[in-house]
Amino acid sequence: MSSTSTAAQQDGLWAERVGPRCYTGHNSRGAQVRMGPVEAGDVFTPGELLKIALAGCAGMSADHPIARRLGQDVTVTVRVAGPNQDERYPNLYEELVVDLSGLEAADRDRLITVIHRAIERNCTVERTMAAGATVDLTIDDARLAPAVGTR
Repeated sequence: MSSTSTAAQQDGLWAERVGPRCYTGHNSRGAQVRMGPVEAGDVFTPGELLKIALAGCAGMSADHPIARRLGQDVTVTVRVAGPNQDERYPNLYEELVVDLSGLEAADRDRLITVIHRAIERNCTVERTMAAGATVDLTIDDARLAPAVGTR
């Protein structure tokens, strides 16, 4: 087995085929997500998962400063969209929605600045997308590869 294949197993993440063009993604903690084409119904497409990962990462990155200033029960929604062009997403648009009406203008502007900084500094997904990432694909014969979840 190659070192790239071993590297691909380190994070305990995998996807298994469950039907034509449909897969279930897993992590080693037991979480699952179903994915497939739009026609498959109640599944996420891989592109939707990419966008959701971006939105979730932005929200998680900004969560502490938002909750510190607006309270632990604050409602935050992060919307994300972007058109698929030539089998990629050249532009993604995020919108973090939070009620700032209880803040004075200067405090509101300061929190917006802090939110931007927190996302720029802490959102691994956005930082990876902005910098670009290489992908090394190895194809292993299932008869020779170790079982999923082993190291």
